[in-house]
Amino acid sequence: MFSKFPEQLRLPHHLLAKKKKKKEKPQDVEKATTQSTSSGHAEGHSTNGIFVRDSIIGFADGLTVPFALTAGLSSLGSSKVVILGGLAELFAGSISMGLGAYLAAKTDLKHYEVEEKRERREVKDCPAAEEEEIYDIFDQYGIPRLASAGVVESLKKDEDAWFMMDFELKLEKPLLKTAWVEGLVMGISYFFGGLFPMIPYFVTKQINEALFVSIGITVVILLAFGYVKGKATGCSVRDSAIGAVETLFIGALAAGVSYGIVKGINSSKLFDSYERP
Repeated sequence: MFSKFPEQLRLPHHLLAKKKKKKEKPQDVEKATTQSTSSGHAEGHSTNGIFVRDSIIGFADGLTVPFALTAGLSSLGSSKVVILGGLAELFAGSISMGLGAYLAAKTDLKHYEVEEKRERREVKDCPAAEEEEIYDIFDQYGIPRLASAGVVESLKKDEDAWFMMDFELKLEKPLLKTAWVEGLVMGISYFFGGLFPMIPYFVTKQINEALFVSIGITVVILLAFGYVKGKATGCSVRDSAIGAVETLFIGALAAGVSYGIVKGINSSKLFDSYERP
């Protein structure tokens, strides 16, 4: 019955695991595993979803931003300027994105801890009000009070299960030990994403040739990345193809605007007074 409920109506995962350890014997676990396998149903949930998200964001930004910058700098006609400017942005962007992901993960954990303390205090000081909130949540899904009374009473017996982090706030406790991994994944993904469009500038000194090769490489990667990203998130072939075109359009737009702005400013002689004598 409860397997059909939305995730916020289920017990926290760590509590479910704790209860199973207390009640299940080794042979029961083996039997349950065998039954699950034989029934043909296997859980497809991944615990690495957040790392996949960070790698996608990092790679997409890394592929777009340095490419747009180097395309813009190429209008100045100097390979050295393109390489130095691109590398500076690449390292700065990788560090910034990595630290940003790390700090965001720490902030999520701090937010969870603050909400947890507040919710536990409310459970202790106003148990009747919290009980009504649980009933209200069940009522939103058409479950009458009489039918949910037994579940509520069972939750009240376990303080960890009773507080409403999963139920009311829909929060899952972040792991601090993964914060630095998130930052590392984000930073590395950004670096490698931005490195591909810069490779032609290292290979050839002909700035225009390097620009066109860089555009070709980036177009292929943007299309492939957009398609794979769509398939990885469960989209159909059509939606994945549309996602690939959208990703390409965003990258092309950013690069085109960057190139045009730098080219226009350079042609205006606005900064001629800053040139060395």
